[in-house]
Amino acid sequence: MALNPLHVATLRWYQALDGGELKVGNSPFGLAFDGTHIWVANFVSDNVTKIRCMDGADLGSIAVNRAPIAVAFDGSHIWVANNGSDSVTKLRASDGTVAGNFPVGSAPISVAFDGSSVWVANSKGDSVTKLRASDGANLGNFSVGSSPQGLAFDGTHIWVTNNSGNTATKLRASDGATAGTYAVGNSPTGIAFDGANIWVANHGSDSVTKLRAADGANLGNFPAGSFPTGVAFDGAAIWITNSGADSVTKLRASDAANLGNFPVGRSPRAVAFDGMHVWIANTNSDSLSKR
Repeated sequence: MALNPLHVATLRWYQALDGGELKVGNSPFGLAFDGTHIWVANFVSDNVTKIRCMDGADLGSIAVNRAPIAVAFDGSHIWVANNGSDSVTKLRASDGTVAGNFPVGSAPISVAFDGSSVWVANSKGDSVTKLRASDGANLGNFSVGSSPQGLAFDGTHIWVTNNSGNTATKLRASDGATAGTYAVGNSPTGIAFDGANIWVANHGSDSVTKLRAADGANLGNFPAGSFPTGVAFDGAAIWITNSGADSVTKLRASDAANLGNFPVGRSPRAVAFDGMHVWIANTNSDSLSKR
């Protein structure tokens, strides 16, 4: 960005965003932070975009398989769930080189890393697939509830939201054994862990459910905006994307007090925290918002 005197005077060393948004590919659905960059899965473009968090610079887009919908970082590589090709792509985070493509179940929709393995939720297979992160070897396919959607790791277990079952399933990460299934709200989608509790976005009931991770006890159901979809934790607060309201809701994690509702782009889906800011993927604006 060419700096003019106004940019210098107002300390605008970052890339200015058009209307508060940064354009990416078509229909961004998934986000992941790698310590320096935000990676964006562009569902219609069949690629992922790498954004430098410091200044919003677009470092390029990398082609993957059909309909990429979610991304996760394993410490050295980015894993991309390709919803339209029943596969995941492994990219080297340093330069975007494709390190492999691996088959999973039907219509993969989310991906998470547990420290050694990558987990993939197969939305049309009522299952999750566990892959060894080092080489993509399939370590098992495990049954969960109906239409699994979101994934989160709590340090010991993988949690899965079951969109058509109105439940969340807890799997032991070591062997995929089911440790419990718990009722949440209607049509749960996104899920996040706050260090002690699991938060679930209930797309069909405009709410989030807070579950105690240790035993799945329901600690409350709290209002969000219209059609909540994605969830992220920033160290103190829970952020929820409201895809039907073009907004995000911020809740204090300790007691779920509403700390504000903030406008973003159209149909926000995924949300990620980079250590300083929250990034939101606006699916119908082909953009990111940063707060």
